[in-house]
Amino acid sequence: MRVLLVEDDPELGRRLGDRLRGADYAVDLATSAEEARNWPDLEKMAAIILDLGLPDDDGIVLLKQWRAAGLPCPILILTARGTWQDKVEGLNAGADDFMVKPVRFEELQARLNAISRRHANNRTSTLEAGSLRLDPVGRTVEDNGAPLALSRREFSLLHLFMRRAGQILSQGDILEDLYDLEAERELNTVEVLVGRLRRKIGRDRIRTVRGMGYRFDK
Repeated sequence: MRVLLVEDDPELGRRLGDRLRGADYAVDLATSAEEARNWPDLEKMAAIILDLGLPDDDGIVLLKQWRAAGLPCPILILTARGTWQDKVEGLNAGADDFMVKPVRFEELQARLNAISRRHANNRTSTLEAGSLRLDPVGRTVEDNGAPLALSRREFSLLHLFMRRAGQILSQGDILEDLYDLEAERELNTVEVLVGRLRRKIGRDRIRTVRGMGYRFDK
């Protein structure tokens, strides 16, 4: 799951990003409202963690702009501002949850999972393709009713393929979805991952389109 962390404190951003990556999130970091406002692929984020005390604008303003533009992904406010008025304003502006620093990482992760579940339920979360059935919330995959054991990366790749079944995905598309911007990105990583997934779900389900990428067929 890929998240955008909007946090101007570099040390806090680094520590929180490391904890999230350790929990198998891909994390991109924006350190200002302007950087977050112009982030190139916001629609691909599974969630946004938003600080309110940004150096160039109030996070509430940014939140309202995102919602006015139709950004649908879940947004969790994580801020040092903790009055009831701040909470009411943030939730009314379109936040899905509000947390006050400092927080325990375990609670933050639980809250992220909760808003992601609510968002996924609104979109009918379970995906099906032929005999495959994938539950992104429970993180389970079945083939003809039998559970499949996938690694975390294999699960994320299959989730991407099933969301965009029938579309050709380049290696670059896959790297952008599965890895944060600061991660080392090598195209052969995708080839190895696709190969491992093919061995588990069947080679014919993932087609190689020469010179273009891969296509998942239902």
